[in-house]
Amino acid sequence: MSFKCVIFDFDGTLADSKECSVRSTQQAFSMMGFSVPSHQLIEHYMGIPIEQSFLDMSEETLDDNTLAELITTFRDCYKNNERSTLQVFPYFPGVLDALHGKEIKCFVLSSKKTDVLDRNLKQLNIRDYFEEIYGSDRVKEYKPHPYGILQILKKYNFEKNTAVMIGDATFDIEMGKSAEITTVAVTWGSHNLKELKKSSPTFIADSPSQLKEMLT
Repeated sequence: MSFKCVIFDFDGTLADSKECSVRSTQQAFSMMGFSVPSHQLIEHYMGIPIEQSFLDMSEETLDDNTLAELITTFRDCYKNNERSTLQVFPYFPGVLDALHGKEIKCFVLSSKKTDVLDRNLKQLNIRDYFEEIYGSDRVKEYKPHPYGILQILKKYNFEKNTAVMIGDATFDIEMGKSAEITTVAVTWGSHNLKELKKSSPTFIADSPSQLKEMLT
């Protein structure tokens, strides 16, 4: 394969943020007096913006003001938890080094807000590997809609057959397929192999080293 554009999801793909996300979500729901979602439910919805996932996982009906307060509470909890829980997956900097060495342009397309994504990438010392980052506030349609991918392809004049979307959730794979580009599902994130296979990715990677071989 010969790629010029590699688009990464963040949570569960580049970074192990599961503990941070689960802990922060459960804390936020508890602080608001709501039924606390299970670990499994939170993990399932990792990958789509909290503006949507909180509505989907809440047992209570959330109006706009209540949802906004819940999101603010979550973000405060996340910021407090990220220093002690967020980490880059082992050997992933080596993957990024290899892509950088071949002058392959790398991007991050995440359901996080762009400022939070930027902060997290800098905290993990991998921000400089990426040409540009796109959070949920930079797209008109959320995953699995292909808007974010198409935006990158158009801005940088990439042909679809030179681009690949890499993610740990079915939402990422569905997004890449809708954009008509190659997709790679990674098995170390939130969705298990059985779930990922249902989304029919082009390829499946079981480790960062295997992903590196696919991309370079």
